[in-house]
Amino acid sequence: MDECIIKSPIGYTKISGDVNGISSVIVLDNIELSEGKSNNLSFLRKQESKEKITDIIPVFLEDCAFQLQEYFQGIRKKFDLKLNPEGTNFQKQVWKQLEQIPYGKTVSYLDLAKQLGDVKAIRAVANANAKNPLWIIVPCHRVIGKDGSLTGYAGGLHRKEWLLHHESPFKQQSLF
Repeated sequence: MDECIIKSPIGYTKISGDVNGISSVIVLDNIELSEGKSNNLSFLRKQESKEKITDIIPVFLEDCAFQLQEYFQGIRKKFDLKLNPEGTNFQKQVWKQLEQIPYGKTVSYLDLAKQLGDVKAIRAVANANAKNPLWIIVPCHRVIGKDGSLTGYAGGLHRKEWLLHHESPFKQQSLF
């Protein structure tokens, strides 16, 4: 399994995967990284105030790192990657449904359970959502409470709020 860490607006983001696909994309908390302590992980480097992918990102992860970079720049709205997350059949079914939520839109946990055909499975859906190993790529951040409230996100509610604002068609544009 290959790994790399990229710098993103929501924190250092670890990508894992191999020839079978991307298995996880998660944001690391409370991490201090330097070249000497990187455990052979690679990074996006600041060069001329633009994020650039280094040539040492493992080949199977390059496309994912590039697409994440495009997403954070506001260019990419949907990911086109071969995915290979580990999970139960039910979790994978929920994650597949999450991929259908359009950029800039949200659905409630209840709506997601309905789409999967079982309103009573709302807690199981929420649990599968919480175990999603492919943050951002499989957009679990687009699932909210039925009253519109931001509830639960493995990466923290502050990141969920940032991602939803980033995707919002109503976000305030800078005047300068």
